[in-house]
Amino acid sequence: MSSTQELIAQADACKATEPKRAESIYKQILDSTAASNDQESVLVKLGQLYRDQKNAEGVAELITLSRSFMSSTAKAKTAKLIRTLLDFFNAIPDSNDTQIRVLTDNIEWAKREKRIFLKHSLETRLVSLQLDTAQYKSALALIDTLLTELKRLDDKLILTEVHLLESRVYLGIRNLPKAKAALTSSRTAANSIYCPPHLQSSLDLQAGILHAEDRDWTTAYSYFFEAFEGLSSLGEDTALGAFKYMLLCKVMLNLSDDVNSLLTIKLALKYAQMREVESMRAIARAHQNRNLADFEKALRDYRDELSSDLTIRTHLAALYDTLLEQNLLRIIEPYSVVEIEHVANLVGQERQAVEQKLSKMILDKVFHGVLDQGRGCLLVYDEPEIDDMYGAAIDTLEQVGKVVESLYAKTVKIA
Repeated sequence: MSSTQELIAQADACKATEPKRAESIYKQILDSTAASNDQESVLVKLGQLYRDQKNAEGVAELITLSRSFMSSTAKAKTAKLIRTLLDFFNAIPDSNDTQIRVLTDNIEWAKREKRIFLKHSLETRLVSLQLDTAQYKSALALIDTLLTELKRLDDKLILTEVHLLESRVYLGIRNLPKAKAALTSSRTAANSIYCPPHLQSSLDLQAGILHAEDRDWTTAYSYFFEAFEGLSSLGEDTALGAFKYMLLCKVMLNLSDDVNSLLTIKLALKYAQMREVESMRAIARAHQNRNLADFEKALRDYRDELSSDLTIRTHLAALYDTLLEQNLLRIIEPYSVVEIEHVANLVGQERQAVEQKLSKMILDKVFHGVLDQGRGCLLVYDEPEIDDMYGAAIDTLEQVGKVVESLYAKTVKIA
């Protein structure tokens, strides 16, 4: 065994118990010019050490340090190495700002070195980070530049990824027409190449989300199911998110019984006992029972699981609003006059919130009534009967008008 291999073995043996010593040995190997053939594996090992220590700055410095090695290697090998090192950030919490700084710096380096493929790969990753940190304006500006270059180079694979990111950014700023157009462009690019399974599943997931925005829950469910199958076969963690969307669709379609049925399918068995899935089951039970108190309890008990995902949070807010409306209608149905305070107590809401909701329901003509704020009461009216007499009278006048015009035309001819 060479001295370099011995040093690597020493570092590997002590990195769990003496990380500082292991770090020192790895750096010693990297400083040794004789160890050039082992530099790539040592860079990865040192990156893994920083990842396990949750040391984002260490990974950042390592990527900068690796440039001297990358300058003397093949471009494809360089791109693979830098992607591997960047992936170590994924396991480090609160490292987005560091990642963005490192990516920006390395994009400039790639430009100077004229490594176009690497530059595009890094810019695509930067857009993804900007999306995650809600920097939508910066993301769109970078996407425009990227698309111009990629269309000129006709790089369909990265073009597919960038258009998909563009769709997600537009969804983030609630511009649904442009989000759909970008997804269509992404699918068009994907159809002309071999689309990797992970990317295809991401396309299906985005399509499902956009159909859910249109309240087309049946179509959304089919896309989510395709994405779930694809991601599960790849062993991806994001498969759980697709499964939660499937459960959400069943709840929104008022098919809460199907939620339990879905948990018995083979691919879903490993998720059945997870809190994320339990949260959707609690929501399904509350919705099925039309119980606002249970719905609110589920939102409180599973706050992290239900509020971390923007899509689920948005649709559950709409579902809560619908459930509140149904509860209010059930309460006021027997009355012609009812105190607003009494209604608020029955639904367990603040009076002001109930008053605003009742006002909106009256304006939307969900029921007919008037809020008497002086007395603090709601006056409920019967639905007015439609009188056909006015319509019949207007039709008669139209026919009389036609007869008069006809007679007038005949008198002109006679004259």
